[in-house]
Amino acid sequence: MTAQLATATRGDSLADILERILDKGLVVAGDITISIADIELLKIKIRLIVCSVDKAREIGIDWWQTDPNLSSKALPSVQEENNALKQRVGELEELFAKMQATAAAANAT
Repeated sequence: MTAQLATATRGDSLADILERILDKGLVVAGDITISIADIELLKIKIRLIVCSVDKAREIGIDWWQTDPNLSSKALPSVQEENNALKQRVGELEELFAKMQATAAAANAT
């Protein structure tokens, strides 16, 4: 008697599998909890989504578009905030200079 091993006849390449994952999406979720005597010391929640950008947009995930570290489209809002902060610092410096002048005038009399 000879034993035959069953082998898969479908020969998907790594590129085919990756294309399928990016097209459909892959979700990995898990929780790790470390406890001693029923006292929870540490809880780690792991959520991983692997998919294409198009699929992510389709399911409502687009956080990278507003992250200034990842998108040049987010830079105008950062630039506006920076300009507003510079203006506020200028106003505070003027106010501080007026307060110093008032204090110096009060000490002179």
